[in-house]
Amino acid sequence: MATKKKASKATRATRAPKASPARAKEKVSPAAPPGVALRLTAELAAPPVRVFDAWMSGEGHAAFTGAGATVEARVGGRHTAWDGYIEGTTVELARPDRVVQTWRTSEFPAAAPDSRIELSFRPSAIGTELTLVHTGIPRGQGAKYRRGWEEHYFSLMRAHFGRGSS
Repeated sequence: MATKKKASKATRATRAPKASPARAKEKVSPAAPPGVALRLTAELAAPPVRVFDAWMSGEGHAAFTGAGATVEARVGGRHTAWDGYIEGTTVELARPDRVVQTWRTSEFPAAAPDSRIELSFRPSAIGTELTLVHTGIPRGQGAKYRRGWEEHYFSLMRAHFGRGSS
């Protein structure tokens, strides 16, 4: 069994949250699917509306990832990223503050339900504090997707939008 390292604020893997007052601060929907959960945060040097609009646009999403993406920017709209490796449906939109989407990759087990991502875009001293809560990740895949979010999203978004000095 691997030893646990203390996770940083930006990348922390945990079990799916249980309904409790302490978890309410994370704004994880009570409908969060079972499985592994991740919470990651990035500081970006762009206003929340710019980051939100890029996330919710196929062209904008592709601009920061460098890979093909499609987004129907409405509740119930489909989205794909990384040339179809990721797919899902938008569940909730509150421009420019919040996006909730179902999310799965082509590597999820066929019988696994979709996972869920909740993004919050908050003003910060440098522009935007982007927080991602990803729930319902199939067991055994949490570390892989934590690395994936950092390497294939947050690091690319920092390069595209800029990052703070912290």
